[in-house]
Amino acid sequence: MTHRAPTGTIDELDQRIIAALQLNGRAPWSAVARWVGASETTAQRRYRSLLERGLLRVVGTLELDRTREGSSMLVRVQARPGQGLAVADRLTESPDVRFVAVVTGAADLIVDFVARDNEEMMRILYTDLPAADLIAGTEAVPVIRAFTSASMWDPGLLSAEAAADLRPASLALSCDRDDWDMTPQPLTPLEQDLVAVLKQDGRTQVSALARQLGHTESGIARAMERLIARGVLQFRTLVDPSLLGYDAEFMVWLSIEPDRLEAAGRQLARHPGTKFLGAATGRFNLVGHMVLPRRADLLRYTSDVIGRLPGLIASDVTLHLVTMKYSWHRMVRPV
Repeated sequence: MTHRAPTGTIDELDQRIIAALQLNGRAPWSAVARWVGASETTAQRRYRSLLERGLLRVVGTLELDRTREGSSMLVRVQARPGQGLAVADRLTESPDVRFVAVVTGAADLIVDFVARDNEEMMRILYTDLPAADLIAGTEAVPVIRAFTSASMWDPGLLSAEAAADLRPASLALSCDRDDWDMTPQPLTPLEQDLVAVLKQDGRTQVSALARQLGHTESGIARAMERLIARGVLQFRTLVDPSLLGYDAEFMVWLSIEPDRLEAAGRQLARHPGTKFLGAATGRFNLVGHMVLPRRADLLRYTSDVIGRLPGLIASDVTLHLVTMKYSWHRMVRPV
């Protein structure tokens, strides 16, 4: 896929730094500098500028299906006429919401709710639903397994050699891991505290983590290494895709014949535009978050990519107009 540089907001060096951090949010600055073609000082200065302008954030993320920390429910929301943005604002403020996008199509918004158990999910969706007075209808789509996650996405702006060097050896598509169906394991109190800090700043140094959590540096480093090796903790760089040359951000909602779901999921997970892909239940049993360089590319994508999936029964596309919240954090739109 070809990439069109965004206008004005950032330059090509910024793009390469973002791409390097997307490959590995905790990559040492020496490695980032080597692959982006700048000094460590320059790379760090550019990163701080992007961070201060709200255009970028590196965060630690949990793979929920590997823990007992909760489950995800994607909800397609229909707002009352003229109330879509008001609903989006109120949902974005909710601590139970991980992701919010205002979209076109059969739904007005896509919202990712996370709850610890069914009782909490029922409370969120049926008792304490934010902006319920402004909502005309909802459709809940439970995610039951990830084929790939946003932490695995490669923007394609650096070489394959750079990706191989920067990306942690333990990181692999969820569907390619031998232990993908292992029984979820609870986090220890230390692991929970560690994840909570990294959720805010994924590049927090081990020494700072140790001071903040009251543990030794070696104990913190071992805990982090265990979480990463188990595929529980990953690091992702939150950035508007348009800054990397992707002007079309959308979600696909697919109905696949049950005996072909595994094959279709593995095939679509490997497409370079796939940021997230998960198996689900309901009328849509395969759901993905995607990007493409241009909206015009959707025509060929729907025919050549979606149309060629094994066992495809039906499909729906919701095109993002604005993404309000990624991985628990409100986004700043580039201007």
